Formats: sequence, structure tokens, C-alpha cells
Amino acid sequence: MKPVPTHVLRQLEGVVGKTNVIAQPDELIVYECDAYTLERNAPQAVVLPGSTEEVAEAVRICAHNGLPIIPRGAGTSLSGTVLAVDGGVVVATTRMNRVLSIDPRNRRALVEPGCVNIWVTRAAQQHRLHYAPDPSSQMACTIGGNIATNSGGPHTLKYGVTTNHILGFQMVLPDGQIIWLGTEPDGGEDIFGPDLRGAAIGSEGMFGVVTQALLRLTPIPQEYRTMLAIFETVDDASRAVSQIIASGIVPAALEMMDGIIIQAVEERYHFGFPLDAGAILIIELDGLTAGLGRQTEQTISFCLENNARQVRQAQTEKERNELWKCRKRAFGAVGKLSPNFMTHDGVVPRSKLPEMMRFISDVSARHGLQIPNVFHAGDGNVHPLILYNERDPAQIRRAIAAGHEILRKCIQLGGSVTGEHGIGVEKIDFMAEQFTPDDLDAMHALRNVFDPEERCNPHKMFPGSMRCADFVQRKQIPA
Repeated sequence: MKPVPTHVLRQLEGVVGKTNVIAQPDELIVYECDAYTLERNAPQAVVLPGSTEEVAEAVRICAHNGLPIIPRGAGTSLSGTVLAVDGGVVVATTRMNRVLSIDPRNRRALVEPGCVNIWVTRAAQQHRLHYAPDPSSQMACTIGGNIATNSGGPHTLKYGVTTNHILGFQMVLPDGQIIWLGTEPDGGEDIFGPDLRGAAIGSEGMFGVVTQALLRLTPIPQEYRTMLAIFETVDDASRAVSQIIASGIVPAALEMMDGIIIQAVEERYHFGFPLDAGAILIIELDGLTAGLGRQTEQTISFCLENNARQVRQAQTEKERNELWKCRKRAFGAVGKLSPNFMTHDGVVPRSKLPEMMRFISDVSARHGLQIPNVFHAGDGNVHPLILYNERDPAQIRRAIAAGHEILRKCIQLGGSVTGEHGIGVEKIDFMAEQFTPDDLDAMHALRNVFDPEERCNPHKMFPGSMRCADFVQRKQIPA
């Protein structure tokens, strides 16, 4: 791969400063992948702008020189969304990390794209407000990345995913033009015409670089009731999930962890999880104090009817926070079990969860790989973690095959191959299985409205991209 011409680097340095342009091979290694580590390729250069104007000028320089651009936030994405497949210039927004304003009267926050998710809630909580979407990586992931993949999280069962909480955002198009989509910071919420804001959320950085976002803030609930339900089997826990939702109760969160994850998390955090349990549910109800007690009683009853051996309630805010810390750091605890793991996020109807879990168990046995599960049970968004060792090419092949079987089963059961992680380079092969040619043509046409030259985050999402043809060769995995 040819380096970026020296004169172009100098132009970029003139915009963002010499220290904010990275072009040395040993420094570019940091940007060779995201949290999906099976495929890696370093960009030709990285720029770290500090403002919308700097983003726009850097993008114009890349456009003039025919260089692809790859928008990047914290790099916590899990599907190769920010991979520089064929080189190009990464536009990293990590310096643009401010909460610009909190408007408690209108329940809004204006932030930059590199603002870490949890920082928004910390800035708003003095006004008894919070930002509801809470991915497991919320201590590190950024709002710009959340917009790119339409991130979810445990509490989006009740409150909705990212698109339900983004009123509008500023974006630099691939030609350097600055636009605003949706509600503007000083405007009302009524927008006429096509919802381009909604169309761009989840576009995985292929439409442009987000530089500001106007977020909807939500009142902090009056009270929480957080429970830990312990089951002998995943099937029992899955049936309890279905019964809770069918009753009309909508928990703020309804999360499941299977036996392998329970053991890993308990060894790491010592919360007091029972090591012999087959599954646990973390159930959180919230809202007005009046009526919450009855919902809690019903929820406990449904769990016991489905053979829960015990249901514990968090007695203090500290205990509740410790329980959620265990859930949100579960992926990290898996490092005790395996040097590498692949995380999927297929979706199935809630009623199909028992069948899906049995299928994953069968896949695990056939491929000789451990596949623990921790996931958003309330909306059927499964997160099987396929454990493997990347130093063993045979294990890599088996891990990839196992993942493909699981995703294909999600489609067969009436679900989707992604709920929040996106397609990136990882799941390109499945787009033609989940969507018709006409669907894909429509998506491509929409993408070309924003980026007719397809220079913005190229080789992502669509069948026929470079990733599909070159994956085995790039990884040098024996066929």
C-alpha cells in the first residue's frame, strides 16, 4: 500500500496540527482494527480534528486527492465497522469529546461525537435526567459510534435504541459539505419531509462524519426494583422472559447470563453468583413508586412458576450498581477463559429463545468450542461469545463456521443477523440472505445520495465488497 503523499500530509497538518496527523507505520498499528480482531489492516494515515471546520477541511483534502475516509470513534465496535480495508485516511473524533450544553427545560444535550456515552448522563444527572441508551461499553464508547451502529444496551428494552434518542446531528459529507439533519439545537422537534436523520443513523459511517449531536434526555425514574433470578436451565429462564413480557409488564432491562458466563464473572468480581446455576436473569423495573410493588410481585411469581430456585432483590443502590457492573463487564471477564473470542448479536423472536439456545449448544459441541452466552433476553438480542485461540488456524476456521451457523439460524427463525453491532465487514455475506436484491439496491441508492463516489468507509455492508473476496487471503488461513 502506498503511503499518503508527503504534500497531502503537510496539508492535513496545516489544518489539524502536526501532532494530530499520524502516518508512521508503528503508530498506525493502533488503528488496524476495532474490537472485531479477526481481520486487520492499518490505514495510510490518521487525522485527529478538533472541530467541525477541521473535519470538513480534512475531508476536502482527502476528496481532492481521491483518498477514502474512515470515520472512527473509540474503536469499540464489534464487526469491523471502522476497518481500513483498502487503506485510506481515518478521521478519528476522539479529540471532539465535549458536552457542549445541557438544556434541562427541553430535556436536551448537545455533544460532540467523541463524547463518551456515560459522560452525558453524568452531566445531566444534577437535573434528574439521563441518557437512556446504555451499551455494555458505555464507559468507553462514544456518541458518534453509537449513531453509526444504532447502538442499544440493556435498558433499551423499555426506552428504545439510539435512534429514539437522537433529535438531530451535524455531519460532514464526503465532499466536505457541512449539513444538519433533523432537529436543530435552537429549533422545535417538528421536521417536515423525509427523515434523513433516521436514514443516516445506523449507516455505519458510510454517509459522512458526525460532528455534533442533539440528544434527547429522559427523567431519572422515581424508583428502581432490581432483581437477580436464579434458574437451573436456560430454557426455564427463557420461558420466564416470555411470560413476563406477555403479561404486559415492560421491564427497563431483562438480561440473561448462562452458566459459563456466571462462573467467569463470579471469579472476576465475586458478587455472589451461584456457580452451579444454569442461567440467571437480571431484571430491572423502574418508574413511579406507586404500582411498582405489584409489578415486582408479579415478576417474581412468573420466575418461580418457571422453576427459579431463588429471586433476590438488590437492597441498596450500591448493590444494584454492583450487579450492573458484573453484567456490563461480563465480556471482559471472558478473558479468563480464552485468549480470543468472537461476539455475535443476532436477533430472534423472544418465543424462539429456548430453541436458539439449544441450537447454540449444539453448534458448540459440533465445533469443539465453548460458546457462553450473555444477552438482552427481553428483546431477543443474543450475544453468543465464541471462544478460540487466534494462533491456531483450525480454531479460527471453526469459530467462523460456528458464527455463520448461528447467524443463519437467526434468519431462519424470523430474526436478524444484527441488533446493534452492525454489519461492518464481519456479516457482509449475510446481507444477500436476509434481504432481496431490490432491498439491497434501495440501500445502495440511498448511500449514493450521500456519497456518490463511495469513498466514505468503503468496502462495508454490501455483498461483493473486497472483504468477501479477500478475507481468507488477508488472514492467510489455509483453505
